[in-house]
Amino acid sequence: MTDTRAPLKFAYWVPNVSGGLVVSTLPQRTDWGLDYNVDLARTAERVGFEYALSQVRYASSYGAAQQHESTSISLALLLATERLRVIAAIHPGLWHPAVLAKFITTADHFSAGRAAINVVSGWFRDEFTGLGEPWLEHDERYRRSAEFIDVVRALWTESNVSYRGDFYRLTDFTLRPEPVAVPGRAHPEIFQGGNSTAARKNGGTVADWYFANGTDLDGFTEQRDQVAHTAAAHGRRVRFGINGFAVVRDTVAEARAQVDNIIAHADTEAVRGFARQVRQAGASTADRVGMWAGSDLSDLVQYNDGFRTGLIGDAEFVARRLLAYADRGADLVLLGFLHMREEVEAFGTSVIPLVRELERERDRREGLAGV
Repeated sequence: MTDTRAPLKFAYWVPNVSGGLVVSTLPQRTDWGLDYNVDLARTAERVGFEYALSQVRYASSYGAAQQHESTSISLALLLATERLRVIAAIHPGLWHPAVLAKFITTADHFSAGRAAINVVSGWFRDEFTGLGEPWLEHDERYRRSAEFIDVVRALWTESNVSYRGDFYRLTDFTLRPEPVAVPGRAHPEIFQGGNSTAARKNGGTVADWYFANGTDLDGFTEQRDQVAHTAAAHGRRVRFGINGFAVVRDTVAEARAQVDNIIAHADTEAVRGFARQVRQAGASTADRVGMWAGSDLSDLVQYNDGFRTGLIGDAEFVARRLLAYADRGADLVLLGFLHMREEVEAFGTSVIPLVRELERERDRREGLAGV
């Protein structure tokens, strides 16, 4: 259960890489270009989405032959919208924290306080080695990410920052201007990607938000409880997001048939290549816990295990499923779709209103129970 009954928030994956959100040869009416993404962002903002998350990929790979850099497209979308908060995914190993903090502060000012980051410790070895950067062992990547977040937060909230870590060092350094002062926000929000034991530790000790890969209700609850316990032990409170790929059709049978069709047309060579790369993520850890550790090839057709969240059905089924995640402690759901622009609009006009109605009914029941 969440500590407060704030409405469930909705985010969408920015399609800033080619190939859409599934690694399938099935046609996807989704485009990675700027004009399409601006139209998508404005549509999402209009129909009730509060966040968008840009993807980080530097090298052509696994269905993503073309990519726009994440912080650049995030700034473009911030400038094209009025309320949407845009989260830029970033790799600590490829940014200096002070340079990233400065860029995001600038984006924050240009957007009146709507910039955020998602710290991704890295799964694609070839990107790092191809750029001449060291590929650290799994838990070391997360230890570097924890230092990265510590430095970024200090630069956003303090002056004359000095820091001596194993990965980063600063001496009496101050960033000006500071990020925009937004009520209820100490600094631009910091999301943490990754589901391994090391990622969960970071989620509880340094991040503002913890993102879970697609998983069922019990899988999400297990992660949520562990991270919340760690946060509480450090005197912190963390919010929680979960990834899902939504297939909303007129009937549950139609929605399931659509998923079966996506999987039947999987680009198997690309999916298997992706699987080989991500085996070094969760499956490479000593305890075998982490992203993709239990994923099979059909799961990896949606590369963040989005099918496993089970948002597959008619609008009412999906709305009730979303409320079930909210009741388990989800504060935000990050969504992908087959045809992004048209399905984001349909979701916002058909599913989100049902979720709001179900939330009101739940709150009335709980209010009566407390009388």
